[in-house]
Amino acid sequence: CKQEMLQKKNAVLVDGVILNGPIMDSKAGQKFVEEACKIIMEEVVQKADDVTEKVCEWQAPEKLKQILDLEMRDTGECHQKILQLCRDVIKYSVKTNHPRFFNQLYAGIDYYSLVARFITEALNPSVYTYEVSPVFLLVEEAVIKKMIEFIGWEEGDGIFNPGGSISNMYAMNLARYKFCPEIKEKGLSGLPRLVLFASEECHYSMKKAASFLGIGTENVYFIKTDERGKMIPEELEKQVQRARKEGSAPFLVCATAGTTVLGAFDPLDKIADICEKHGLWLHVDASWGGSALISRKHRRLLHGIHRADSVAWNPHKMLLAGIQCCALLVKDNSGLLKKCYSAEAAYLFQQDKFYDVSYDTGDKSIQCSRRPDAFKFWLMWKALGTAGLEQRVNRALALARYLVEEIKKREGFQLLLEPEYANVCFWYIPPSLRKMEDGPEFWQKLHQVAPIIKERMMKKGSMMLGYQPHWGKVNFFRQVVISPQVSREDMDFLLDEIELLAKDL
Repeated sequence: CKQEMLQKKNAVLVDGVILNGPIMDSKAGQKFVEEACKIIMEEVVQKADDVTEKVCEWQAPEKLKQILDLEMRDTGECHQKILQLCRDVIKYSVKTNHPRFFNQLYAGIDYYSLVARFITEALNPSVYTYEVSPVFLLVEEAVIKKMIEFIGWEEGDGIFNPGGSISNMYAMNLARYKFCPEIKEKGLSGLPRLVLFASEECHYSMKKAASFLGIGTENVYFIKTDERGKMIPEELEKQVQRARKEGSAPFLVCATAGTTVLGAFDPLDKIADICEKHGLWLHVDASWGGSALISRKHRRLLHGIHRADSVAWNPHKMLLAGIQCCALLVKDNSGLLKKCYSAEAAYLFQQDKFYDVSYDTGDKSIQCSRRPDAFKFWLMWKALGTAGLEQRVNRALALARYLVEEIKKREGFQLLLEPEYANVCFWYIPPSLRKMEDGPEFWQKLHQVAPIIKERMMKKGSMMLGYQPHWGKVNFFRQVVISPQVSREDMDFLLDEIELLAKDL
């Protein structure tokens, strides 16, 4: 049969493989894409604002393994079976675009960002050189320039990367390079003991970055915070002086604009004063809170951010640009990013190209292949305008304020503190505990309430809401308002549903 095929097609055979023509059935593939996209439209996009749908179809891991038939085999399976698998994946995945998904610091669906993701997934670009990614490099440049403008810098640099955790690591390494440039060639040997400072409420990525970069987690000095979770500047000053007396070399302060749990904003101006006094790099982790800069009403939360040396900002959170969409922005415009990270790969970054090689920005990244994440934010921004983005921020914070006032009215609900951002933290005290005397036994019993309610809401599929203990406080709920699809009715539902799920506790 193979010999007959060779004769008919005048085929070329190498190592037993026929090389004439493609082996992929393009028409069948295109038909599959068309049908799969129809499933996505019907089961994800069109149901994104339907509150009658479940947030999740909960299954235990072993049961879900059986349902999905995860085993890979020697032979491929027919398109109809693969399409059914696509349906199952959607069915049993958490619907993060559901109006009642409140579990994380991201939620909802933006249709323009979604289309941008479809485009980039189909084109499959990598953003390192202008010749291979001309549009997306120019888009990234335009977006970074605009974000820098909102921070309040006259000039700067930046790069999009996979996550706020990576942005923080970039900043830490950049600050260290600025402090001792010789580390790039000579490594850690011969360096003094480097010390950095972050608040007790900082993101855990600061410890991870210190570990990854060889600085060591013991050399991260955690600064005390006040009752609202804000770094206390006077404590920072004490710790900087302590480090110097110990013979260590302080080089970096990481402030937080929007902490993960409480949504606290550190006093950036006062922290900047201390950094200037001691010659320390100031990095602001505004991964969560940075989007408040878009709002003329709420940008005061980040007062003083223009004095930072670097800023992490994730548009995929409050602004719904789609995971992942994270920028590290740097005030320096002398090419510090490139000096720090450049490896000058000759096969990518040739200096004798026929165009302006300054647009080959990949050498200032720790990655080689890199996704065009800025495009999602750019297309959305073009469609909505700054006014549309501002409206999202203002509405989310207004809904958070509405929820706070409703919590105050209802028996059994108790706020931890008055929020200043979109994080609303509260306890639900079920009927059986309301007359119980305040003491260790009360708090021990209350600690068990949130996990039970969370289990019930997950198995029912009615909503998803996060909880956690925090700094000696027993388990409490953290409600985060983000999605523009969320309404006042959803806030009311959230409180009603907690009462319903806990009525027998």
